Amino acid sequence: MKFQVKNLAVIALWSSLAALGSAQNVPADQQTPAATAPAPAPLPTPAVTGPLQAPPPAMFDGGPFGKIAVDGIVSGTGMWQGNHVPGDSNTQAALSNGQIFIQKTDGWFQFYVQAGAYTLPALATPFLDTGKTITNFYGPVPQGFLKLQAGKNTSFEIGALPTLIGAEYTYSFENMNIERGLLWGQENAVNRGVQVNQTFGKFTASLSWNDGFYSNRYSWLSGSLAYVNGHHALSFVGSGNLSQTAFQTLVTPVQNNSSIYNVIYTYTNGPWIVQPYYQYSNVPTNASIGVVKGASTNGGAISVSRALKRGVSLAGRWEYITSSGSVADQSVNLMFGPGSSATSFTLTPTFQYGGFFVRGDLSWVHAIDSTPGFAFGPNGANTNQPRAMAEIGFMFGNNLTEKKP
Repeated sequence: MKFQVKNLAVIALWSSLAALGSAQNVPADQQTPAATAPAPAPLPTPAVTGPLQAPPPAMFDGGPFGKIAVDGIVSGTGMWQGNHVPGDSNTQAALSNGQIFIQKTDGWFQFYVQAGAYTLPALATPFLDTGKTITNFYGPVPQGFLKLQAGKNTSFEIGALPTLIGAEYTYSFENMNIERGLLWGQENAVNRGVQVNQTFGKFTASLSWNDGFYSNRYSWLSGSLAYVNGHHALSFVGSGNLSQTAFQTLVTPVQNNSSIYNVIYTYTNGPWIVQPYYQYSNVPTNASIGVVKGASTNGGAISVSRALKRGVSLAGRWEYITSSGSVADQSVNLMFGPGSSATSFTLTPTFQYGGFFVRGDLSWVHAIDSTPGFAFGPNGANTNQPRAMAEIGFMFGNNLTEKKP
């Protein structure tokens, strides 16, 4: 199992173990078939926060590899936005996910491979179509790693790993909302490197040496510590670049030179998921790489999801983030110009029936103290951007292979 700070699957695992333990204490003649033969459950990787529910995977005989689990997703999105920036458009459509997940989750030797097409829609950023996203970000195999289960509570991983940073995952289907938020814009998403995971009681710790913002320069150290108790989970994360580099691309921005810290609390109980979190980041001054004056960000967010009836749920997210510095002192720009701030609201209704789902985002971003040319609209001077987005798709696993009665 992949343990990481923002993985709500940790809570699901604890609940499953508790349920299994209760079943084992029931006398054999009183046990129900469900207690003796629990139904297949979704795997924790890729992690799906909710309200979307992934199906259990299809299982195949992998010969010398043993049992191989396979699942996947196909989905498309359409978007309308106001005050788009030059080079963007007020309407967009794309294949948001066409991905397959292949993994081995038992034994001392395990692996995970995620392959296919994807987009990475995020608030306050121009839309990038599927082909350009794959080319400029993580390629057609965005995540994949080998895992060595060294003991009951210890594992080692190497490859392209999900980041330990932040409360939101990389791909749309994993999150409460279709688009990732403003705080996510300061975070890395996929790290190439090595990671060790250790559990002890209700605590889980991870430590990773990696290339940060996909820089191919291995100078980042990331660590996390999570505590899970019933409906409650509390996580602390710290990550930073121990070196500095002037290297920059679309996937490797100036934030590759930063340090980032999170405190994340998650409450899950029946139909409710409530997740507030705090984030601090800092890009230090380093004139040799073009950062004349460093800057930092402070931000907070709260995401809430409530499952209703008949496959319907409603999720919402609020964020506020501010950056330090000013144009006068030539501070590095981390948002809408040095010293700018922003807030956002997102509302996401969802309907899911089996593997089929449809959902929509209604969002609004407001930039505060922005520098002209760095906000929204044709001249970068408008401080507001509304968006409406829809996503429709199908998540597949054993729902394609199971035998019908």
